[in-house]
Amino acid sequence: MSLAPRAVLVHRTTEYEELLARHGTHGQAAFFLSARGRSVDAVRERHERTRRALAEVAGAVPLTWRQTRVERADLDRFLFGPEDVVVVVGQDGLVANAAKYLTGQPVIGIDADPGRNPGVLVRHRPDRARQLLPYAAGTGAAVDELTMVEGVTDDAQRLLALNEIYVGPPGHQTARYTLGLDGTDAPPESQASSGVLVGTGTGATGWLRSLWEQRSSPLALPAPTDARLAWFVREAWPSPTTGTTRVEGLLDAGRGLRLTVESDRLVAFGDGVESDALELTWGQTIHLTASASRLRLVH
Repeated sequence: MSLAPRAVLVHRTTEYEELLARHGTHGQAAFFLSARGRSVDAVRERHERTRRALAEVAGAVPLTWRQTRVERADLDRFLFGPEDVVVVVGQDGLVANAAKYLTGQPVIGIDADPGRNPGVLVRHRPDRARQLLPYAAGTGAAVDELTMVEGVTDDAQRLLALNEIYVGPPGHQTARYTLGLDGTDAPPESQASSGVLVGTGTGATGWLRSLWEQRSSPLALPAPTDARLAWFVREAWPSPTTGTTRVEGLLDAGRGLRLTVESDRLVAFGDGVESDALELTWGQTIHLTASASRLRLVH
């Protein structure tokens, strides 16, 4: 007998909850914020909107389904099942946080605070959950299959991200490495920079775009469902031993970027989550490509 679908509600601790955990009471949190020119009322109002959205979505889960909740900090310890329908209630970035732990489950993005989020990934309001949940569990649900980027090291460590992967120094030092491109006979180039960013069309609405605009790049950034990736080297430094001829480009499907470390220590992390970084040491290589895994985001 097949299991009934399970609705997995992904959420994150609100700023108000973090303030209460740090300061103990509402009054102490209010005093802390007022001393810095902020009002606790606005923070609590956003908290209440988020909690109302979460409660509305939970109440929309069909009675024959199972349901559970997982907080963002616990995603790396949560076991998703093939019968799950994942409902992310919060911000666009929370969808990216959840994406790397999924294996093809449909994802519904619910905007818990309309007007404050761009709504690129959290596309729906809470009152749509009642129709979207059974729709997403069906066989004919329309989804966008969003490209993800992965990095695989020469000792088989793997990192997956929806927006981008950053490879660079953990602090403000200079990253030293050689950079090579798949599908070319040109030798790898030794570089010194503040890091390399490889991202998807979804990431092209965030960090990638800021680099693209900053340097007035002529590259046509990929769309979220495009299999291509874009990559940029940040602040490459020319010297007698380091070059700057490879600082940006596009990677077609099946092509990748190879980075071999020439520093004592570099890190690689995805979607801005530094706490989940791979540590790379001298001589180690990481290969960055489009992943075979896709995020299935429900229309």
